[in-house]
Amino acid sequence: MPNPAIPPKNRHVFSTIITALAVSTATLTAPTTPVDTAIDAVVRQYQEEADLPGAAVAVTRGDQVVHAAGYGHTPGGEAISEHTVMPVASVSKSFTALAVMQLVERGKIRLDDPVRTHLPEFAMADPRADRITVRSLLDQTSGMSDTTFRSFSGPTVHTLREAVESMRDATLAADPGTKWEYHNPNFQVAARLVEVVDGRSFQEYLQANVFRPLGMADSRTADTERDLPPTGRGHLKVLGIPLALPEPPAFGNGSGGVLSSAHDMAAWLIAQNNQGKGPQGTIATPETIATTHTPSPASKDYALGWFTGTTPNGAPLLDHGGDLFTSTAYQALLPASRYGIAVMANTGMLHGDAQALGARIIALLEGRQPSPITDLFAVDAVLLALTLLVLAAAIRGITRARRWATTRSHPIARLLPLLTPLLLLLTIHRVVGFLYRGRDVAWLQVPYLYPTFMVLLATTTLGGLAVAATRLAALRTVSRVTSEGVTSGPGRLSHRRHRGPVT
Repeated sequence: MPNPAIPPKNRHVFSTIITALAVSTATLTAPTTPVDTAIDAVVRQYQEEADLPGAAVAVTRGDQVVHAAGYGHTPGGEAISEHTVMPVASVSKSFTALAVMQLVERGKIRLDDPVRTHLPEFAMADPRADRITVRSLLDQTSGMSDTTFRSFSGPTVHTLREAVESMRDATLAADPGTKWEYHNPNFQVAARLVEVVDGRSFQEYLQANVFRPLGMADSRTADTERDLPPTGRGHLKVLGIPLALPEPPAFGNGSGGVLSSAHDMAAWLIAQNNQGKGPQGTIATPETIATTHTPSPASKDYALGWFTGTTPNGAPLLDHGGDLFTSTAYQALLPASRYGIAVMANTGMLHGDAQALGARIIALLEGRQPSPITDLFAVDAVLLALTLLVLAAAIRGITRARRWATTRSHPIARLLPLLTPLLLLLTIHRVVGFLYRGRDVAWLQVPYLYPTFMVLLATTTLGGLAVAATRLAALRTVSRVTSEGVTSGPGRLSHRRHRGPVT
């Protein structure tokens, strides 16, 4: 298929007409330009090739909006517009970092203050935790780790206060300030710090100090998956078919709880690329914005809620992805060209559509060919085909259980391998966590990560249990028949056969 980055003239005209019909007029929306039309074409082609149900996209340059639009539909069938509210997941970390930095600006805290100086309720079962600083929370060098505190598979929490209290029995995996490790609770503690120092809820703080000054009227925060709006729920794709599913339970405010729209994310990007000045107000000084974009030696390429790096063309890049199990998000800044990109997609982290689409837009802006789309259709097809084979094998094992019981020696020991899939099914979240280098994963989240594999594993488990149960029943039957034959013996059989008088 030809590259859509520079579409033919007739496609320019067609895309312009579609964009004019689909995108509602708003105060931040710029007039249609060639770049705007080219972005529209890239998004539409990706949406078609990747079977993406819906997305929202914002692209800015300097203090101008280049593109802000919605594509496709929500799980409920509602058309997505530039004002449709969707989760930005871990992109929220940059909002939390800015909120903390605003308090630094106002002299209420300092980056190198110990967290407990301002948040006495933050306590852990490790004396080193007293040395965790505000900065080490935001650049993820606190020493906190999924390997020592299970935020997903541990106790259920519903508020930032509960999230911080749940860490009391946790320990550290490293001395504060010495090692970088991605850990969501870092930003949950930071958000709770904002609440305690400011005296308002984190939602109220962001509304007053970030959302309202930037004109982000669509934006708010969520504590758990129960706070997601219908438009914020998403899909998994199996064999390329989108399946609408609820987000599995989890707490995420501070680390992943911001809900926003393409319209609002455009304002956020402008402020980031314009030294804190948004289209309707200022949210930070140039020095504060620069601080959030600068990593420390310990954090290497992670600043305060932003990853730092370069594009394939070698241009400076600031970005951050966001993954929920039914939706993804991505934001990027290109400081050299002053472009900003934000994408929200209503498919889960298994597919990575927001990040992949963001990469395609960056490729367009840099004049490069985009990377090919990763297609999971073949993987799904193979795993589902194996599921059918396992099912057929299980049926065969059940129907041949009697023969198995009469021809096998040491049969009980031979049943044990049939129970192995059950052990894997019960511990699969620990296995996945190990493969993810110690990240905490709840069992219910694994089917969202690997749906067709879990169908195969569940079928194998149930099939194995069914075959084992049938064979045990067959063994009992064969054993009973054999036992009856032995106790009767030849004499008894002869006696039953010769019913005449004994001579």
